This record gives sequence, C-alpha cells and structure tokens, in this order.
Amino acid sequence: MFSIIQAAGWPIWPLIACSIVGLALIIERFLSLRAVRVAPPQLLDEAISVSRQAVPTAQVVQQLAGNSVLGELLAAGLRQLQHKPASTEAELRASLEAAGRFAAAKLEKYLGALATIASVAPLLGLLGTVVGMIDIFASQAGPGGLTPGGGNPEQLAHGISIALYSTAFGLVIAIPALMFWRYFRARNEAWLLQMEVAAERFAQHLLTLRRP
Repeated sequence: MFSIIQAAGWPIWPLIACSIVGLALIIERFLSLRAVRVAPPQLLDEAISVSRQAVPTAQVVQQLAGNSVLGELLAAGLRQLQHKPASTEAELRASLEAAGRFAAAKLEKYLGALATIASVAPLLGLLGTVVGMIDIFASQAGPGGLTPGGGNPEQLAHGISIALYSTAFGLVIAIPALMFWRYFRARNEAWLLQMEVAAERFAQHLLTLRRP
C-alpha cells in the first residue's frame, strides 16, 4: 500500500485526507441516524401516556428531551404549556415547528461536508492527473525542447503513475461518498415525515392539556 502511495506522489495526500474525513462522517451519520437516536418507536405513545392527565414535571420533560431528536420535539410542546398553560393552538404549533426546524438541522448535520467530499475528490484526482501529465512531458524534454524517444524513462513512469493513481483514487472516494450522501438524505426525509406526523398527533394531544 505504501508503495502505491509513493508511486502516486504528493497529489494522493489530499485524497487520503478526504477519504479519512469521509469515512468518519459516514460512520458518525450511521450511528446518529439510528432509530434509537432519532425516533424510538414507542416514544410518542409514552409521552402521551405520561402527560395524559396534566403537563409532567420539568424533570420528566428534560428526560424526554434527552431521549432522542423526536424527544426534543415533543418536549418543546410540553415546555410551551409549562411556560404558558393557556397557550393558543397557534402558539403550540409554532413551538413545535421551531423545534422541528432544529430537528431537521440536526439530521442534516455533516451531510454538506460529505457532499463536498463527493464533489471535490474527482477534482483532486483531476489535479493529480494534470500533475502527472506535466511530469510526463517534462520527462520527454531535452535541452532543445521535446525529444521523442529520448527523455527520462523513470520520470515518465512516475508521471504515468501519478496520473492514473490520482484519477482512480479520486473516483474511489467520490463514488461511495455520493452514494452514502444520497442514502442519508433519503433516510432523513423518511425521519422528517415520521416526526411531522408525530408532531401533528402530539399537537392534538397538547390542546387537551391547555388551561383556560
């Protein structure tokens, strides 16, 4: 592996950095977008059950907020009633919508960086290809300019290695990054739809807890 890196030359190092960062982002998103971290299946029913008779205590609401992304969304509605028991329907929905925007931002976290890696990696590979082509032409240049059949075979081979390895590495990094970016985007859209439905159901429940 190290011999390949040596053959690819310095343009390979930015690509290696991109691959490490991209892999870290993919692992982080896989861990963060699990159901237990985003929207546990029974959480909505449990939140409704706990608050069926009245708004729960601040400690219970805090535990709900720390449970998951959906928990933070539901806790925002309960906090609205804690601060203003006679909240109107518009105020309750506004608090849930604001929390929903924060939830969406949390789900989208780092996806912009992953998309950037998917876009930049082929360009870095192209840069390496250009550097390799420059080495190839330099290897054929003599004192009077280009000298076909003369030149430096070692420099020629090095230039070819840079060009080919850089292009290959750029594509190897960009293709998985793009695939995972699209996968996470689709997964986020599914989570957001699920939380939107849950927020609507919870809003109807909160309306029954209001005090005149």
